[in-house]
Amino acid sequence: MSPVPIIDLAAPSDQAIAALDHACRQHGFFLIRGHGADDLIERTWQQAARFFDAGPGVSEPLRRTEDNPLGYFDRELTKRKRDHKQVFDFTDPTTPARDVYNRWPTNLPGFRDAMVDFHIEFTALADRTLALLHGVLALGEESQAKMTFDSINSPVRLNHYPVGDPVPEDQRDGLIELGETALGYHTDPGTITLLLQDDTGGLQTQDRDGEWIDVPPEPGTIVVNLADAVQVQTNDRWRAAVHRVVPMTTDRRFSIPYFANPSRHARIEPLPELTAEPRYTSFDWTEFMAARTADNFADLGTEDAQITDYLLNAPS
Repeated sequence: MSPVPIIDLAAPSDQAIAALDHACRQHGFFLIRGHGADDLIERTWQQAARFFDAGPGVSEPLRRTEDNPLGYFDRELTKRKRDHKQVFDFTDPTTPARDVYNRWPTNLPGFRDAMVDFHIEFTALADRTLALLHGVLALGEESQAKMTFDSINSPVRLNHYPVGDPVPEDQRDGLIELGETALGYHTDPGTITLLLQDDTGGLQTQDRDGEWIDVPPEPGTIVVNLADAVQVQTNDRWRAAVHRVVPMTTDRRFSIPYFANPSRHARIEPLPELTAEPRYTSFDWTEFMAARTADNFADLGTEDAQITDYLLNAPS
């Protein structure tokens, strides 16, 4: 049995469902195929490469700020170390009240249209994937309504991992040092993440025994990883995926995650039908998210917030 199983979303077998449950318990990663989005995915890859290859004339006017975290950035921190990547973030472009915060390039015709189509399609795929997970857990309607996401609160990120430092040499003075990995180990704070990765490789996940497992690129698949809310809601039956990306040495890498996040101010807590003895106290997801991302711009001297902070018997 592969440690990272592939599930046919159109017709999952009983054997595949058992493998999925095992993977969710061990490390929180699996792959899906049968999604029907191949043409859209190819168009999105082309636009992502087009954006990062366009250079500072396109990206610099979109550089994100502490007031608006959307747009372009090349010096984000994970675990108090600088990542080896450039990113472009946008949120739900189909909702005007959210799209007003997006920062689109004005000189890349077709780019925004492709990103709109991507967000719409991956919202639908996140719904289908969560329905699959609800079935594996045999959740009732009330629990399904809690283990969910809100597309209005679900951003997309274009990632570019170059070989070497993403920041030009003449701009590095005073920056935090690069991390030992291209992206430091972490979990995602939302419900689930749908991830496209190219064929370069480098994504790894950590199992319950602390061993690092490669999540190899598989043509035609989308990577799914469980995020913090699901670990809490399943009361640690399933595991939020601890993952990292190793540095690029010969070829650059692209990836594109869709972060399916809970709605603003959703209460995150163990689901009663899965839980005899809750391990976590209830918490507000937006407050948790704010604490998780407070150190993305600067090293604040402490580790970022984790779901372990909400354990009922957490150490003081």
